[in-house]
Amino acid sequence: MERRYFGTDGVRGTVGEIPITPEFVLRLGYAAGRVLAGHQTNGRPTILIGKDTRVSGYMLEAALEAGFSAAGVDTMLAGPMPTPAVAYLTRALRLAAGVVISASHNPYQDNGIKFFSADGNKLPDTVEVDIETALGKPLRCVHSEHLGKARRLDDAAGRYIEFCKSTFPNELDLHGMKIVVDCANGAAYHIAPHVFHELGAEVIAIGNQPNGFNINKKCGTTSPDELVRAVRANCSDIGIALDGDADRLQMVDETGRLYNGDELLYVLVKDRLDRGPVGGVVGTLMTNMAIEVALKDLGVLFVRTDVGDRYILAKLREYGWQLGAEGSGHILCLDKHTTGDGIISALQVLAAIRRSGHSLGELIGGIRLFAQHMINVRTSPDYDWQTDVRLKLTREKVEQALDDRGRVLIRESGTEPVLRMMVEAHDVELAVKSAQCLASVVKGVS
Repeated sequence: MERRYFGTDGVRGTVGEIPITPEFVLRLGYAAGRVLAGHQTNGRPTILIGKDTRVSGYMLEAALEAGFSAAGVDTMLAGPMPTPAVAYLTRALRLAAGVVISASHNPYQDNGIKFFSADGNKLPDTVEVDIETALGKPLRCVHSEHLGKARRLDDAAGRYIEFCKSTFPNELDLHGMKIVVDCANGAAYHIAPHVFHELGAEVIAIGNQPNGFNINKKCGTTSPDELVRAVRANCSDIGIALDGDADRLQMVDETGRLYNGDELLYVLVKDRLDRGPVGGVVGTLMTNMAIEVALKDLGVLFVRTDVGDRYILAKLREYGWQLGAEGSGHILCLDKHTTGDGIISALQVLAAIRRSGHSLGELIGGIRLFAQHMINVRTSPDYDWQTDVRLKLTREKVEQALDDRGRVLIRESGTEPVLRMMVEAHDVELAVKSAQCLASVVKGVS
């Protein structure tokens, strides 16, 4: 069955438009409740609901709660809570499932619903399909004596703070470090600063005044300029940027230099190699080629998968590996958590800095990322780029010119009739010219 509503990261859209409407979310809660109740082997199922700081979260939380109640499912309300916190708490409390109301790094006008299974992992595709099927059935209500109840989860933040701290080595601390933490006015605003402070750091928090409308606005991983300025202005040792639901991470060193998920993954791999073997690492089609080359030089296997942490996770499990990431900041350390976690990933980088005695820049070792230039070309519905002989020949010519100094990636957009053509090269001008060459061929036929 083709899924209509579930994407790679749950259900997402603009608030007030299908599927992010009160009516639909009520139906989604009911459908998910019935499916998850069917998987419960004993007792009444309980589902944890967390959310980020968007103003629409109140409305969607109420709709979800009502849907679960009508399905005979109890709920625990955690309030504003990072996505990875919901994954952890669901597993720790032995609940049937967890739900996060968030659109991650998107602006406040958007929102979404994503689910975690009882073991803290994203729902299997088969369960999402079952929920989609249930959405097509009438919304009913169990008898009054079977209605679900809702209650608040006391000290959800405190529980998660302790979990984050437990992933940092006992023999290390952050005393003497001055850290700027940008919470993106999102779900970690009341959590992230405490984690780093309780480990001994002097913390300067920014992006920690959410008002329902300023999530990800000129702050966080999508707009790190303010973090860079704050690190320089406060003569800080490090800067940490999270996104609205705190599952993404970017970092800034003492000079104000920004490091993305690809580079931070390399730091983590080097640190692991100092303490033992690393079976392999998973990146995506967009992972910078400079990192792939650097990992090869370290003797570490590297595998690419489709864009999205869901696919990284699947590939890590397939190979039995622990580390994976994408440049946007999703970093997975499966020996620390079941899902990508910005705070925990930052702690692993800080541990690498502490263990080595080197700065973040020194740990990168002079790696210079390849230039990536992407051009989006709108195409006609009947255009099949994979059978376009001219495009094939042009691509071969470009790849021959790049040799081992770059690569070509052509892929269709999953949301619009656009062909994305990306060229990566050690030289910026070469990347731009090569991408333009490919784009000109498609523009001529679409």
